[in-house]
Amino acid sequence: MILYIAEKPSVGRAIAAVLPRPHQTGDGFIKVANGDVVTWCVGHLLEQAEPEAYNPDYKKWRKEHLPIVPSQWLHSVKPATRKQFNVVKKLIKQADTLVNIGDPDRAGQIIVDEVINYCGASKAKRDAAQRCLINDMNPDAIQRSLNTMRRNTDFMPLAISALARARADWLYGINMTRLCTLQGQASGYQGVLSIGRVQTPILGLVVHRDLDIEDFVSKPFYEVFIDLKTNTNQVYSAKWQPSAACEPYMDEDGRVLLKKLAETVLRKVINQTGQVIAVSESIKQQAPPLPYNLSSLQIDASKRYNFNAQKTLDICQQLYENHKLLTYPRSDCRYLPKGHYADKSSVTQAISTTCTALAQAVTQADLSLKSKAWNDAKVGAHHAIIPTQRKLEASRLTADELKIYELVARQYLMQFYPAFQYQEKQIDTQVGGGLFISKQKEVIAQGWKVLFAEKKPNNQDPEFSALPLPHVTQGENVVCIDGRLDEKQTSPPKRFTDASLLSAMTGIARYVTDPEIKKVLRDTDGLGTEATRAGIIELLFKREFLVKKGKDIYATEVGRRLILALPETMVRPDMTAHWEAQLEAIADQQMSYQHFMKPMLAGLNVLVNQVGQIRFSGLQGYGKAPLLRRKRKTKTS
Repeated sequence: MILYIAEKPSVGRAIAAVLPRPHQTGDGFIKVANGDVVTWCVGHLLEQAEPEAYNPDYKKWRKEHLPIVPSQWLHSVKPATRKQFNVVKKLIKQADTLVNIGDPDRAGQIIVDEVINYCGASKAKRDAAQRCLINDMNPDAIQRSLNTMRRNTDFMPLAISALARARADWLYGINMTRLCTLQGQASGYQGVLSIGRVQTPILGLVVHRDLDIEDFVSKPFYEVFIDLKTNTNQVYSAKWQPSAACEPYMDEDGRVLLKKLAETVLRKVINQTGQVIAVSESIKQQAPPLPYNLSSLQIDASKRYNFNAQKTLDICQQLYENHKLLTYPRSDCRYLPKGHYADKSSVTQAISTTCTALAQAVTQADLSLKSKAWNDAKVGAHHAIIPTQRKLEASRLTADELKIYELVARQYLMQFYPAFQYQEKQIDTQVGGGLFISKQKEVIAQGWKVLFAEKKPNNQDPEFSALPLPHVTQGENVVCIDGRLDEKQTSPPKRFTDASLLSAMTGIARYVTDPEIKKVLRDTDGLGTEATRAGIIELLFKREFLVKKGKDIYATEVGRRLILALPETMVRPDMTAHWEAQLEAIADQQMSYQHFMKPMLAGLNVLVNQVGQIRFSGLQGYGKAPLLRRKRKTKTS
């Protein structure tokens, strides 16, 4: 008997639907005509054991117990799903062959693997297990996935990476939450001070952004613009480019802070003859943006519709599981398998039927085009989020579901539109010993940008010039006929929003300060996973560490005082960003589990000693006494 173990009941039922009939529906499983069985995990059937499972004394939170580091890791069956666990356990023992059909990601891999291991499956049975990756819930796609299963052991590095992540999160969250809470209570704080290796640095980003804004002192800076006339009486404008000699009077962003310097430049060039020293023209193009992964979709949905990350994820899950209109949503990949290119006609026709607003865009798409999105080398367990081949009347979707579907569908259609093309021209002119630069961009072909009906007309877009630059040649003389001095004010950094905070999490290298850690991070390295980022942001709101005013996100007084009391290592993203890169290296078989865990534990010991000396005096009088049950909610990321 083959036992198919899905992560969720909805996936289990979809799998059974393509297997031989008639079906016998049991309590927590479906038996198909040939005797094979489909069952499911209802999410996590197991959870990491609480500290008191290792030592009953740990039920009481005490400093002398810390750090708590299990010598042998334990799991426990979740009480709420024990009944389903017993069903799965019995079926695993009866099965001849096991098939892991957890979601096609790190978490989905280990959810099923841990159940198989916990239920005592023999080594031979574990080694023979198969892995089925389902990204699309429609019957044809599921059947293709069942026909192309791989060995489950091929995904062992992914499972080890997930295991390392889960254990690191447990060690960090349990120990630091207990220690900070005890120190806080000793200082007069009422309640639990929740700490997580991802949530705390994210809170730190917001706190430090708030402080930067409050401490910001606006300063005036100066720009010089001149008008130049050619021999043919054509006029063009140019902006002064300060030289290296001006650096003592400039800020770190290259802005001139000394008004007298700018006035001197302007005075020296008015009515003076200058010379064109360089002319460059080039045709440039922008390829269509890649299809969405979850984070990029959440960012766009936040910018366009003010949806928070969790709302977008929830809608995606509905479109994937219930409506079967989108592929697997918790994806961190923006590429597609080459085999999916053959589905382009049926997918675009499904878009035309489901989203009539894009029907014309479908007819104008050039299906002979093939963007860089189709790339097998960049596709792992899952691919980009795209529409499926299923057609559904839009009336069966909520307004918000249709908005998300349309975003995903438009992004897919872009792959069948040509590049956006524009001409870029620059004239460098020297006048009175100073360099003045003129730039112009002019649209040649809109390409994929025609899909944005709300785009600004070309003459209203500040990036593109309404008036083209004149034709001049290198060495040509021009005359400065006018000029002006613009005084502007430096602006504080912008407050985080859902979109910018999510963007910060997905490209955390920008916020890392340690040059050695920054060196090993890629621009795309992030904090958390596609599946957890929305939940982490929501958690910070629920714990009243963050609050939203309009679109802007602020740290609360408790969130701020907590961050300011903790060591820099805990509140800056450097450490945990480095962890994330190492966890990815484990999944890629470039690092071992032990090489990650050993230094992680050493760092934890250092932090326990540091935090054990802190007095959270700034939190005195804050907080509220927790309910007794809330102590279970300390495992955080």
